[in-house]
Order: sequence, then C-alpha cells, then structure tokens
Amino acid sequence: MSGHDSKYFSTTKKGEIPELKEELNSQYKDKRKDAVKKVIAAMTVGKDVSSLFTDVVNCMQTENLELKKLVYLYLINYAKSQPDLAILAVNTFVKDSQDPNPLIRALAVRTMGCIRVDKITEYLCDPLQRCLKDDDPYVRKTAAICVAKLYDINAELVEDRGFLDALKDLISDNNPMVVANAVAALAEIQESTSRAIFEITSHTLTKLLTALNECTESLDYPFLHGKFAFQWLMKPHQPRPPYPSIFDFWGQVFILDALSKYKAADAREAENIVERVTPRLQHANCAVVLSAVKMILLQMELITSTDIVRNLCKKMAPPLVTLLSAEPEIQYVALRNINLIVQKRPTILAHEIKVFFCKYNDPIYVKMEKLEIMIKLASDRNIDQVLLEFKEYATEVDVDFVRRAVRAIGRCAIKLERAAERCISVLLELIKIKVNYVVQEAIIVIKDIFRRYPNTYESIIATLCESLDTLDEPEAKASMIWIIGEYAERIDNADELLESFLETFPEEPSQVQLQLLTATVKLFLKKPTEGPQQMIQVPSFDRTQQMIIWMSNERIKFKIVGMMVVPSQTWTCHIGVCFKTISGSYVLVVWTRPSPTQLLSSTHLVVLNNATVETDNPDLRDRAYIYWRLLSTDPEAAKDVVLAEKPVISDDSNQLDPSLLDELLANIATLSSVYHKPPDVFITRVKTLQRTEEEYYPDGEGGNSESPYHATNAAASSPATTTAAPAAPAAPAPVPDLLDLGMDNNNSAIVSVDQPASTAGPPLPVLLPGSTGQGLQISAQLIRKDGQIFYSMYFENYTQIPLDGFMIQFNKNTFGLAAGGPLQIPQLQPGTSTSTLLPMVLFQNISPGPPSTLLQVAVKNSQQPVWYFSDKISLLVLFSEDGRMERTTFLETWKSLPDSNEISKDFPAVVVNSVEATLDRLAASNMFFIAKRKHVNQEVLYLSAKIPRGIPFLIELTAAIGVPGLKCAVKSPSTDLAPLFFEAIETLLKGY
Repeated sequence: MSGHDSKYFSTTKKGEIPELKEELNSQYKDKRKDAVKKVIAAMTVGKDVSSLFTDVVNCMQTENLELKKLVYLYLINYAKSQPDLAILAVNTFVKDSQDPNPLIRALAVRTMGCIRVDKITEYLCDPLQRCLKDDDPYVRKTAAICVAKLYDINAELVEDRGFLDALKDLISDNNPMVVANAVAALAEIQESTSRAIFEITSHTLTKLLTALNECTESLDYPFLHGKFAFQWLMKPHQPRPPYPSIFDFWGQVFILDALSKYKAADAREAENIVERVTPRLQHANCAVVLSAVKMILLQMELITSTDIVRNLCKKMAPPLVTLLSAEPEIQYVALRNINLIVQKRPTILAHEIKVFFCKYNDPIYVKMEKLEIMIKLASDRNIDQVLLEFKEYATEVDVDFVRRAVRAIGRCAIKLERAAERCISVLLELIKIKVNYVVQEAIIVIKDIFRRYPNTYESIIATLCESLDTLDEPEAKASMIWIIGEYAERIDNADELLESFLETFPEEPSQVQLQLLTATVKLFLKKPTEGPQQMIQVPSFDRTQQMIIWMSNERIKFKIVGMMVVPSQTWTCHIGVCFKTISGSYVLVVWTRPSPTQLLSSTHLVVLNNATVETDNPDLRDRAYIYWRLLSTDPEAAKDVVLAEKPVISDDSNQLDPSLLDELLANIATLSSVYHKPPDVFITRVKTLQRTEEEYYPDGEGGNSESPYHATNAAASSPATTTAAPAAPAAPAPVPDLLDLGMDNNNSAIVSVDQPASTAGPPLPVLLPGSTGQGLQISAQLIRKDGQIFYSMYFENYTQIPLDGFMIQFNKNTFGLAAGGPLQIPQLQPGTSTSTLLPMVLFQNISPGPPSTLLQVAVKNSQQPVWYFSDKISLLVLFSEDGRMERTTFLETWKSLPDSNEISKDFPAVVVNSVEATLDRLAASNMFFIAKRKHVNQEVLYLSAKIPRGIPFLIELTAAIGVPGLKCAVKSPSTDLAPLFFEAIETLLKGY
C-alpha cells in the first residue's frame, strides 16, 4: 500500500463486515481492490475478518498485481483457520506458477510455501519442481527457499520428491544469487536434522568461492531487492528505481558462513581460501565484514607461515576499526565481536587502541565494551595513555561508568606487573578527590592488587584507613576489613579499626560478616589481646625445672613426691608437682596455662557469639564454630589454617575458557558472539517430527499388545509407538478449534531434538473410560522430562473399526498450557494400543480468575465425535531445573519477602521416615535442599524451587522422624499459588 492508503486504518466503523462482503463481490475492479485493502487494514489491526475468506479468495482471479499480492497476504494469514476453504486457491496458485511474469511465478510459489496447510502442500510439489528449473534466476532463488519451508512441514515428502538433490544442483548455478539461496536453504535443513545433508567438499568449495567472487558484479534484474521490487510492483508505470544487489549483502553472508564450516586439508589450501575471501573485508556491509573475519580466523589456525599470519592480522585491522564509525547499535555488536577476536589474536588491534577511547556522546553500553577491550589491549608500551584515559573517565558523571573505569585501573595493575606502581599512584590520586563511590571502588581494586603482589605496596594502607568512615557498600567494607585483618601486625590500631565495624555486625550483609569474623581471628592470632588475661604466665617444663633448682638453692626443705597433670574444663594444666616438707605436710603446687579461648578479649568473644548464637546464616555460623574449635584445641593448627599463604591471583581480562572462545569465534556475526554464550545455551534446537515405518519398529516387526498400558508404557524409539501393524504415517494435520475457543493454534510440529519417546513409570490414570468413549479409552498425565513438559498419553481401541486422524486441544487454564504441536498418533487398529508424548508449551491461553489445577481436554478422531475430559495440573511438573539457590541467596530472598507472604499448612497424615529419602524424593521433583536444623525433637528442612517466569518458592518443612504430622510453610511472591503447592506436595509425600 502506498502512503495515501493510511485512510484504511483510520475507520472505527462498526458492523462493516456485511458492507465489505458486498464490496468484495462488486463488479467494479477498483471497488474490489479498495475492499481488499480495507480487509487487510482490519486484519493488520487485529480484527477478525476470517468470515470473508471465500469472498477474498474470489478476488484472486485478476490481472491486477497489487490486488493479487494483497489477496496472497490474506491467504497466508487465514489459511490455518480455514484449511478446507484454502484449497479453493490451489488452482490459482498452480496457474500463477506458470505465469509469463517471473515475479508472479515466484510470488505464487513463495505464498504456497508460507501456507502451512497439508492439502496445499500436496499441490506445491509440481510447481516447485518446475520453478527449481525455471529460466529466471529470481524464480529459482525463491524456489530454493521454498524447499526449506516445505522440509519444515514434511521432510519425508521433500526427500521422496528429490528436492534435496535439486537444491544441491543449484549450487552449480551460474547465478550467484541462486547459489546463495540454495546454500541458505541447505544450511537451514541441516540444522533441523542429525543426518549429513549438506557437506562441503573440495569440489563444492570451488563452486562457492567462484560464486563469492562473482557477487561484486551488478545483477541487472528488476526483482532482486524486495523493497524496490515492491515499489515497482505497486507503480509499474513509473521508471524502475535504482536498487542494490541483494547478493551484495546476505548472499555473501550465507556463503561465507557455509565456507566457515569447511576444514582445509592443509596449510596451502587454507592460504588459497583466505586469499579468495580477503577482498570481502572491504565490503560496506558490516555483516559481510564480520563473516569474512570469522572465515579468515578459522583458516589461520591451519596456516603455519608466521609472515602470512602477520600480514592477515594487518589486513583485518582497518575493516574492524571502520565498524566503529557506524551507528551505536552496530558499534556495540562490532565491539562484542572484537572482544572475542582480541582474546584470540591481540596483535590484530595492538596498535589501534586509540580508536577504543570513549567519546563523550557514546552510549553507556558502548563505553563499557570499549573499556573491556582497552584492558585486553593494554601493554607496557601503551599503559601511560590508557591510565590517562581511565583517570579522566573516573571523573565523569555516570556513576556506573566511573566504577568500571576505576576497576579497569586495578585490572591493568594485576595484568602488567611493571605498570602496577603507576596504577597504584593513579588510584591514590583518585582517593584524594574524596568522591565516595570512587574511594570505595579504589579500595576494592587495591585489595586485589595486594593479593597479586603481596608484601609490596602495603605502605599505602595508612592512606586507605583515612577513608574508613566513608565506606557504606558491602564489597568495599569487606575489602577494607580483609586488608586490616591480613596486615594486622603492621597496623597499630587494628583492633580499634575492626571495633568500628563491629557496632553494626548483626545488620551487616553476610559478605561483611564473614570478613569480620575471619579478620578478628587473624588479629587474635597475629596480635594476642593485651589485657589482664595476658598477664597470666604460662610456664613450660623448662621453667618448672628452673623453679625447682631455685628452691633447692634457697635451702627450702622439700621432697618431690610426684608430678601430674590436673585436668580442667576452663584451664589447660601444664604441670603439677607435689612437695613434702620437713614437718611432714604435703603441698601441691600446680602451674597452669589458660586455653587460647580464655585469652580472647571481649571484642573477640562478641564476634564469635554473634556469629554462632545470634545469626541464622548457616555459612557464618559454621565458619565461626570451626574457628572456635580450632582456637580451643590447637592454636598452631589455627594459624596454619587461617594464616596460610594465599594463592596469588592472576589477570582475569581473558575470562573465557579457550574451548569456549573457539566455539564463540566460530559463531562470529551471530547472537552467540554478542551474548558471549554458545548457541545451545539460549536457543533450543528444534526439528520437525517425521516418522518412518522403521522408526515405529526398529527391528522391522510389529507385535500385538500383550496387555493394557501397564505393559506397553516403556521407553520407545519414537514419540508415538504402536503395537499394531505399521501404517503409513500421515502428514501432520492442522489443529482445529475443537472447543470453539477462538484460539490461534500453531500447527508447527516442533519439539526438542532430544525429546524422549515416552517415559516408564506407574500406570497413567484413565481419564476417558472405554464405556464413555464408545470403545476408545484414554489414559493421560502431565509429566516433566529433560527440562520439558509433556502430556503422556495412552490410547486403547476397543472398537471394531480403525481409528485415525487424532487431534487434541486444551481449554484455557491457569498456566496457559497448550499443545506444542499436533497429536502424532498413527492409525489405531481394533484391539490395539499406542502411547505418545505430546510436547506442551506454557502461557498460550491463560484463563482469568484465581489459580486452579483444572485442565480441560478435547480429543477428536475422524470416526468419532469430540471427547471431553478433565485432568489436573500438578505444580510439580512446572518446577524448573534451575530452582536451586545458594544459601545466602535463599536467606536474602526470604528476608526480602514480607511476612504476609508466608503461608503454612499442616498435613497430619504425612509421615517422614527418613530425611535422606524425603530429600531425594523432593529433589526428583526439582525441590532443592538448602539447609536443615533441629528444633526440639523435630527436623526442619529448607528447600527452594522455581516455576516459569522466575517465581521462587522458599519451603520450610518441619516434622518428627517416624511420627505422623508434617508442617509445611512456603514463602513466595505469588501467594495465590500456595494452595496448588500444598496440594502437590501432599500428593508427593503422602503415604511415602
């Protein structure tokens, strides 16, 4: 539509469907065209105009290109909901696929490929075969992409009709645009199957490199670029506008990505490939440049000549630098990719560090990435320039950027030993400006510098201590406390400094509490407390002997009767001596020494008491008890443990593991290189389910059902396993709106590549008895396996006729559970049974109102009416595998939620016989153990769980072992789900 067609979107008229229907059947062409535009406008803004399907289809028989394209657009949108009526358009599609106008031919094939209706797919094959061999390259290019779409719908059909071989033949096409689309289609198909579909050989390599070199030639064809083709289509009487060759962009990217998967046989072949690809570095499109860089980097691994490698590094630097002059969004993508490149090959941009200096008008996300790259490129040669930049950044107004700049200085100090002193000087200058957040960040990085270079720069501790009162952030406090504890022997008033933190010990975050505890123990071990307790002398055996000798010399008449050790709870006795005087009386002289804990000052005792008695943090309490036990039994062992030599930290600027870095470099110019994560982490690979007879019976034989579901619900090799004779699998059928809910169903039968076929376990509950289903019995239950929700179903046919054409639909429910694809059930012969796992998706059709476990299901087949039955949604199947929390996170989350969010319930019939067995059972349902404690004679267990959308459940279970009765308390942001949780956990533990 042109600009003046916006009037079609501005109408708010009601009851216009009858009027549109009348206009669509008008005898005037212009009136029909205006009516179709109104229909498209209504469809675009979300109005339901599917009732006009037949009238719009009748408008396909026209010579007007604009009208034909609009009707095709309508068909693509509504063919799913009107599959039976969509067949009416087939004749027009077939006719248009033979139209003299190549644009019409390509348009017809493209539209048929976009309509995911099986009945139309059957008619697509013949036109598609003709278009793959069409004389016009634009038609061949469009047909190549259509093959990939058809494979997604029916892979078996594509292979049977030889479309894959036709695609491979197109790689030898003389038009590079066709070659690029053929490569793109084959690569897409390869992603959806584990079989080798597209392998690049040396012969294929030559063809692709040839097509890549031809891409720079101007392709004189008016339909290459969709935007300009559409403008010419809407106004064919006007001069054709200038257009770029589409192959100059994505076509080259497709070929380069395909080439990147080829491993050269030797260094010479790698050099030849790089030589052919290097001109792409000069391309104006950043995607082409990054794809070329990826290709070169991968081939450089095989090149042995250092001169060639050095020259290639020089050639890659200018195009990468040029990317930084683009828009901020492109700069960010380029910087994320450059971040990976400089980790692998820092010499590429070693002399270009100035281009990464931040500009005043750079967005914050660009500045942050530039900082990271500057750290990686920092060296002894350019460190002075870098430090000047960082120092300037530390005075800017953006707090987050300033913090990162200060930390960058510290990271440079850790990375470059010879520059560490200069980095320290810059940090001290920043501390002197007395900006609170700058001072705190400086202290944090100086702590790391002390770890990196022990006993080197401790002279600056006095300067750090001057800023003690300004610290209010946990990490900064923890860093300063670590410095005081680590160098307590060099700080005269270390005890006073620590006491300033102890005033708020109970309110401090766990990070600060842990450091305070360790620093206090270090202080005691390095500088025992000066006070009354220290005045008690601790005589040794040598000292005892000296005293006895002295007594003899002074002519004190005595006789040593014996020596012993006197035990004591609070005092550790060193030695005892019994004397007998001349008069005959006995005197017992005991020399004792106090235990190390008796020497603890009140400060130390306060810390240990707070950390063991007053805290509910298990990590803090455990560490405090360990320290106290060490000090009470063996102070020397305590020194060995607490004052042990620390490992020297290293430079962390290259954070990525080498194997991960190689994987990310192989995915340059994709989301993977922007996220710095492998594709499998954030993308679930999917494939279309296609089953063959061999997949039904891997051994080539069928069998009769030995018993009902109890005997057949075992692991199988396909999502649907039947016990009857094999039947030819039908193409996936569209899922109609069985419940008349007005749902927009997605017929894409896609599931995870690693989807299990079925799951072994207890019998499924019967939801549709055979007496109700006229001989069809259905057992089903929601299950969770490998991180995905499935609806495990078992069908039994007790009728006298075969049943096929099974379809399923779910009513709106609390969690929006819906089928992730059509029900894959083969023809079910009389007296046989079959099982299947139906993948489920969440949040598709959410019902309003309070949460409920009700799941209403409708199942239909071609021989029977629609059967309705109800099931229950157990919250256990929603608990995700990432629900485990660290103890500190659990505690912080618990505290952050108001007390009103805690709901408890008693289960008098539940008996806990074993804590370990109970925890194992809960862990199997993704409820993860956090901690446990004893309360009187009861065990108190803490667990965590999480449901989709990141909603946590913090669980407290209290029970006496072997005694009936369990109290369950749950704390969650979604308190309305508590009843569902209690119902699920009672079902799980009752009778266990």
